[in-house]
Parts: sequence; C-alpha cells; structure tokens
Amino acid sequence: MNDLAVLVEKPRAETAIAELTAEGVYDDARKVCEHDGETVELPVTEKPAETDVLDVIEQVSPEHRLPDLESHLRAQGWDDDELDRAPKSWAVIGSVVLVQFGDCSRKEEVGKALLDLHGEADTVLAREGISGEHREPEMTVVAGSGDTETIHTEHGTKYALDLREVMFAPGNQQERARMGAVIEPDERVLDMFAGIGYFTLPMARAGAHVTAVERNPTAFQFLLENAVLNGVTDRIDAYRADCRNVEMDEPVERVVMGYYETHEYLDSALTALESGGIVHMHETTPENRLWDRPIERLREAAKNHERAVEMLDTRRVKSHSEGVWHVVVDARIE
Repeated sequence: MNDLAVLVEKPRAETAIAELTAEGVYDDARKVCEHDGETVELPVTEKPAETDVLDVIEQVSPEHRLPDLESHLRAQGWDDDELDRAPKSWAVIGSVVLVQFGDCSRKEEVGKALLDLHGEADTVLAREGISGEHREPEMTVVAGSGDTETIHTEHGTKYALDLREVMFAPGNQQERARMGAVIEPDERVLDMFAGIGYFTLPMARAGAHVTAVERNPTAFQFLLENAVLNGVTDRIDAYRADCRNVEMDEPVERVVMGYYETHEYLDSALTALESGGIVHMHETTPENRLWDRPIERLREAAKNHERAVEMLDTRRVKSHSEGVWHVVVDARIE
C-alpha cells in the first residue's frame, strides 16, 4: 500500500486530524511531519472524501511512531519506578501540549516524547497552578519551540489564546459544547465571566445574543479577537468590566456564571435575569456538601429577591482537587 499523506496548513492541523479520524482515514501509526514552513503532512490510509485538504501526496520515507508515551520512555531506558511517576494524561490545545508532571523529574524527556506522539504540536508546557485576581496560569516550557500562542478548535468553535497568559481548562470541553446546544436562536444571554469566550462563543455561534463581561485585559483582547475569528461580532456585546457594574438595558433570558466563586455574584445575576429565565451557576463544592451547598446558596439569593427556584439539573464537570468537585447547577428563576 502507498504511504499517503494530506497537506494542510499548520494552524488547521488539529482540526484536520479530528476530521480525518472521524472519516476513518487517519493513520496514527505514522508521524505527522513538517512539509514546509506553512504546511504539515498528515498520514492517511486513503484519499479523504470529506476533509478539506490542500493536496494528497505519497510519502517517500514515512516515519513510523511508537504507539504511546510508555513505549517512548522505555526506549529511552526508563525503569518501572520512573514510569510510575510519568504523567498518565495530558491535553493538546491547538499546537501546545499541557501536562501536569507531579513528581516526575525527567520532564524534558517526557516533553520530547509527547512532541513525537503529537506531531501537530510544537510546544510542551508544564501546568503549575493559577494565581492572582485574574486567575493567570503558571506555566513552564519544557520542550519544543516555546511558542504558547495558538488557535484551538473544539466542536467547530475556534479559540485563539496564549496559554502562558490566560486559562484554558481542557476538562470543561463538554460543558462548553453543552452551552452551545441548549441555546435557542436569538436568546438574550449574559455571560458574567466570559474569559476568552469559553461559553460566549459556542452560544453566539448557536444564534444567541450574548453580553460578555470580562475584567482581565489580556483575556478580553482574546475575546474580541475570537468574536472576529468565529464570525459572531454581530451577536456579542463585550465589556471589560467587573460584571457587578454592568447594567442591562433589558432583562436577559439566561445567565452563565462560569466562575468557582459565583455565589458572591448571585445578586447581580438575579437582577439581570427575567422571570422564568435560567441561571447556570458554577461552583467548587466538597464531596460531602453535594448538592446541598450550591442549591442552598442559590435559594437564599433568590429568596432575598422574592423569587422562586425551580431546579433543572445538577452536573459534575470534573474533579477540582482531592474531595472537591467543579459542579454546575441549572435552575429556572420565577
């Protein structure tokens, strides 16, 4: 069989791999390799029928890859004890691989192996925490070019960002997609903690009119850029401000509160929400307080506004830390 590959622009590599995989023609037994300064070669088993590519070529000397990180590290002489301390999971965000290394000491070797596994990536970052009132990420480059600006595509939504400057939580992917799915066309929505557009963009792409508020100046600039990138500038009104200081011209039908301490902002959310509107309240909650604490906080705030709460759904988004969950409570406020 000929070793076929398709040519795509580098910024589109991540999206193209997902599309080729869905089409059933991506060959993950071979490495992704650079074709020239602008394009990469993505290995395929046959010419794709659905994925948009620049060209289809035959590779003369294809490079085959080891199947997983463990195989790479064993080939470098790692023993079982060292492998036990190696990362077991990571996230590819555009052209950047994010890793939490824990007590793994040979980070650079892991980073180089991950770049070999993920040919569409060119930088590996160690995730080391979040700090400051704007929740800025603490990252260290451990391998690759060190370029942390990228465009990440998720369910058709494009996110431009610099991973050393702004947050991006891979574990929130399904929640981002869900917010785009629950929206009705022309809904009026307030996103109180918009960031770079995590929830704003999928909702606007689904037809909502979103008032997006973000006080971090760097995240706000990416929010504006991403509105243009996704072609939704006409459906997003963006404000760089504290969301408690933004007054709506008319009540909204939905409020998204994608911040762990949202209970402190419930008064502003309920003031902005029309009767019968829906609030999506995020929180980090200890296991032994599920679901009493977030629901009690929401009911107490609604009581202060002389409003009633109809619970619609509760969800665990991901583990935040040991014994603590990132959760979302959906409720209709009458």
